[in-house]
Amino acid sequence: MDRDVLPALVVLTGPTASGKTPVAIELARRFGGEIVNADSMQVFQYMDIGTAKPSLEQRAAVPHHMIDVVKPDIPYSARRYAEEARAVVAGLHERGRRVFLTGGTGLYIRAVIEGLLGGAPADPALREELEALHECALREGDPLRLYRRLEREDPQAAEKIHPNDLRRMIRALEIHAQSGSRASRLRGEHGFRERRYHVLHLALDPGRRELAVRIDARCRAMIDAGLLREVRALRDMGYGPALRPMQSIGYRHMNTVADGRCTLEMALESMQRDTRHFARRQRTWLRKVEGVQWVDPADLEPLARRVAEFLESE
Repeated sequence: MDRDVLPALVVLTGPTASGKTPVAIELARRFGGEIVNADSMQVFQYMDIGTAKPSLEQRAAVPHHMIDVVKPDIPYSARRYAEEARAVVAGLHERGRRVFLTGGTGLYIRAVIEGLLGGAPADPALREELEALHECALREGDPLRLYRRLEREDPQAAEKIHPNDLRRMIRALEIHAQSGSRASRLRGEHGFRERRYHVLHLALDPGRRELAVRIDARCRAMIDAGLLREVRALRDMGYGPALRPMQSIGYRHMNTVADGRCTLEMALESMQRDTRHFARRQRTWLRKVEGVQWVDPADLEPLARRVAEFLESE
């Protein structure tokens, strides 16, 4: 399609604690828009504090979508997210509303904008088998065994996947086992060019030092707000520490406290450190995304003018 006939989509992303929520709310308020969540953890119900969900007051100020979609024990994929988020975006466009796709999960944003790689559907049994093989290799002191297998089956994919990135490594092996095609070849053919929108892609960047300060303060605020109580309540509802959402940052740290394996202060330090590392990975991801414009969240008026110019061009 010609870019001129594509509907407009403002993407507001950035590393965790960079200030996406208040900026998105202000922009949506100014331009008659609504917010579509693009945070992979905020789709889970009952997980509010540790995911930094917008408050009820914030959600009342501007409508938010794709929050509290499923319970924590329901598998939720980027593919399902893309399908549901695109349906929401289409509905907002039909009503003449501006759309602000907001969050820090790069894969979710990419899935909405460009589509996802085809190939093989998820195979829980095969995935479990590969995970078991990896666990066995770890016990035998050979942590790179599965990675060497990927190097043999899909060397191009192996070049782009870190040996410690078990999830992506297993997915590449899963695609090869089910489809007989290399994941790298399928990605090359797809090219992630399935564009449906004319996009303004903004990434908030308060600066490394400021971001570190924000992260440390946010982690402490989460604990002060009752993150440990939230984790205990989740466990009382039957959502145990083995669930993938319960292994995310914040939740896995509080699980160690709930189990008596760590003090709250020690868990806080670990949570702060891991969050800073996660933010670094988010920045690295975004640096590789074509067309991203980095902006200072403190400079709201220049940012608003940039959004206004983009929307007026439509």
